[in-house]
Amino acid sequence: MDVPFCLKFDRIKTVIGIKQRIIFLDKIHLFNGLKEEQLSEIAQTLTEKEISGGRVVFKRKERPDGFYLIYKGRVKVSRPREKGEEDFLAWLVAGDYFGEEALFENRNRSASVTTMEDCVLFFLSRKRFEELLQKHEKLKPNFKVSNKSRKLARSTKFKWLGPNEVIYFIARRHILRLYRNLLAPTLALLIPIGLFLMSGMTAATTPLALGVVTLLAVIGWGIWNAVDWGNDYYIVTNQRVILLEKVIGVHDSRQEAPLSTILSVGVETDVVGRVLDFGNVIVRTFVGKVAFDDVDHPAQAADMIREYWERTKVVTNVSQQDVMKNTIRQKLGLPIEKKELPPLPPIVPADEEKIAQTPLWVLAISDLFKLRIEDGGTVTYRKHWIILLQQAWKPTLAFFGMIALIVWRIGFLIQSPERAFFEPNAKGATVPDVLTLTLILLMMPIAFWLWYEYTDWKNDVFMITDDEIFDIDRKPFGKEERRAAQIESILSISYKRDGFIAYFFNYGTVHISVGGNQLSFDDVIDPAGVQSDINRRRMTRIAKKNESAGSADRDRFATWIAAYHQNIAEFDIKAKNAPELVAVQNLEAENDEEDGGLGMESEDDAQGLDQSMDGGGDFF
Repeated sequence: MDVPFCLKFDRIKTVIGIKQRIIFLDKIHLFNGLKEEQLSEIAQTLTEKEISGGRVVFKRKERPDGFYLIYKGRVKVSRPREKGEEDFLAWLVAGDYFGEEALFENRNRSASVTTMEDCVLFFLSRKRFEELLQKHEKLKPNFKVSNKSRKLARSTKFKWLGPNEVIYFIARRHILRLYRNLLAPTLALLIPIGLFLMSGMTAATTPLALGVVTLLAVIGWGIWNAVDWGNDYYIVTNQRVILLEKVIGVHDSRQEAPLSTILSVGVETDVVGRVLDFGNVIVRTFVGKVAFDDVDHPAQAADMIREYWERTKVVTNVSQQDVMKNTIRQKLGLPIEKKELPPLPPIVPADEEKIAQTPLWVLAISDLFKLRIEDGGTVTYRKHWIILLQQAWKPTLAFFGMIALIVWRIGFLIQSPERAFFEPNAKGATVPDVLTLTLILLMMPIAFWLWYEYTDWKNDVFMITDDEIFDIDRKPFGKEERRAAQIESILSISYKRDGFIAYFFNYGTVHISVGGNQLSFDDVIDPAGVQSDINRRRMTRIAKKNESAGSADRDRFATWIAAYHQNIAEFDIKAKNAPELVAVQNLEAENDEEDGGLGMESEDDAQGLDQSMDGGGDFF
């Protein structure tokens, strides 16, 4: 049995004023382009509803009743599955919205929405929502961009996202970019067509075979271009801006910057772009720019990025205010309101049971070539073993070649009855086989060469701690180069995997911008994982630093506020006596003029006046 719509909510009220509603709507990108009087008209049509935590706003597959805006609180968006399980889709907080997709596309709900805490929602009925879009046509592109983004976000999965990280905007390049990429393969179809015509006219099989091969190659080329277009993403989450580019088997990179480092967001378009409504969104940060090329509806996309960027600044200000409030409460002896911070991406713990069951010799061998080592919160990366093979293939080949020759020589001596490993020489002394001994002696410098290359590879490490990152390169018997940077000073991180080998074996270079310098973790395994390791620790460090930043100033100011609060009754009494004090001071000034500036006739008179004011207490 369906619950009537009006019973789903705890209470309906109209407390939030029109002015506050207008300010709220003006910050949401959906309503960009509307004037204040138009926003005022929309604000008056919104119904304000309170819902307690743990209540279902609507369920998947229900008919849409209206559109929701979150004024206060947090909700969870999920997709129920069989056996009571569900797929988590997103957290939505104040300033977010939901329910518009089903209305816009005239279909049932695609997900369920549940309140996670007490919420205040603005509700726009289905009828008023349709009237809104009919009256304000300029809002349709805003909703189209949002709906397209949310659909794409649901259809893609990124393992490097944090547990509470929400994709607010995701887009591919404009479809025209795909058509442009397919232009060359389309023209190339003329080659197999010509070969087929030649085969038909001459009845020869060679042009036919070449035509089939060429046709398959051109089709593969077109498919490859289409997949390549679909692998590039522009993403904005509640934490960062991300440019994800991938060329299958050749190149894979992710460039990102925290929202807090954004300086400006702009739009660039040409004549064709203005006609077809696509262009470039340029996000400028402290260390350069992140360019979203050929984005559909670029103005709306830029507005979305600006909105979430502004939100980040507001959240930072609120966090600072909460810290100040807790400091004052601590000085007054009141309980501190500790807010739970969003969890960061978890560290995958080592499988201790599996390690205990593994033989020591296996662990020792695995440590020789281990590429990621985590010990006490410090993560150490080495270059991929492919790099070791590139450095050491010559001594390795020579080393095993010498072993093969020694084994061959020993086997030859064993199989030859007239020969032995130890034989008497002309003087009668027993000596080893000269060739075998020579091979063993020649193998020693080769073994040293192999050891040097391995040690050089092993000593080139990259370390991530809770506070710093290190790039250490130490040559055997040579100098050591060490570069370090505070992890909270990182401004942007990107990675690249270039070439089929790097893509197949999943290794690449992570570039880290720190001020005007750049550190590079070269040829590390799983560069996306390395990027996540750094980001997780950077976020933790910044959170701790923000919590303790300015603690001395806050503590001193909180002491003043607490002292005032504790003595406010005394201050009120003395404030009431302030007019009497002013009258006495005026009388004193007149007496000073009459007495030639001498003031009170005696020190006792002054003391008597002090005692007449609140028992001689200090006046604040």
